[in-house]
Parts: sequence; structure tokens; C-alpha cells
Amino acid sequence: MTQFNPASPDFVKEDFPFYWLARVYGVYTLEMERALKAVDMDIPTWRTLFILNENGSSSMSEISLHAITKLSTVTKIVYRMKAEGLVDTMTSPQDARVTLVTITDLGRDAIARSKLAIHHIFARSFEGMTPLQIRKLNESLHLILDNLSPRHAELAAGKSASAGSDD
Repeated sequence: MTQFNPASPDFVKEDFPFYWLARVYGVYTLEMERALKAVDMDIPTWRTLFILNENGSSSMSEISLHAITKLSTVTKIVYRMKAEGLVDTMTSPQDARVTLVTITDLGRDAIARSKLAIHHIFARSFEGMTPLQIRKLNESLHLILDNLSPRHAELAAGKSASAGSDD
């Protein structure tokens, strides 16, 4: 395993999974930015709308967790999106310190427009891969994420109690 460690004398960057992850993420980001710009959207907005569309109402902390974005950044994004009419916010009935975010009809319309703009990216991304290969890739990436961030794994699994303010 030393060949995969940048500190090893046997290290070759093309053998390093993070080299490829960084390259894939960089190209993916450029392609997404280009496609979303055509429908007057950016990646943080798109990511937040998709999280809300899948999860229903989410707290700012939950959005931050799934978007892998700082809470302060999510807060700014959400309030910009609220001003644009894409989301609504409300105080959680269970905990007044928590702000819940929900997608609006305008936000759902924005998702529909974005799907048309980006569908080609996902089709191209997985060309030549079988569903099993994609599942295995997801399993491997999930394991790496859990290895890097035990706290993320606990929160995603719902094992950690929510504490503190998230707005």
C-alpha cells in the first residue's frame, strides 16, 4: 500500500486515487458550472435544491452535511435562495434554534430546468460502466468518506444527537 502514499519513495501520482478524484471533480465542476449557467443557476443552488427535493424539509445543518459545505456558507446560500423565491424557511417546532428549509414551486421549476441542462453530463460520465461497476464505485467512495470523516458517517447514519444552533 505504500505506492498509494505520497510520502512513500514508491509513490506515482497516477496510482494515487485522490489524484484521479481531484481531476474528476475538477472537470465535473467545470462542466456543471457551464451547463447550469445556461439556466441561470450555480452549483451551490443546484446542490441545495436537490438535497431539499430528495429530503423534503431539511435543517441548515443537514444541508451543510450533505453538501459538504460550511454552515455559514449554507446559511448565506439559503437566504439568497429565499430572496429569489426558491426556498422558504421556518423555525423548527421542535427546536427554536433550528431553521428548517423547504423547496418552493419555483425551486421545483428550477430543478426541472437544470435537469434538462445537465442530463448529458451524467450520461457521458458513466459511459462504458455497468450498473454493478457504478454501485462498487459508490461503495468504495462511501468507505473512503467514512474513513476520512467518522463524524460524517455518524451524522449521516443518524447516530449522533443534534445539538446546538444551526442558523
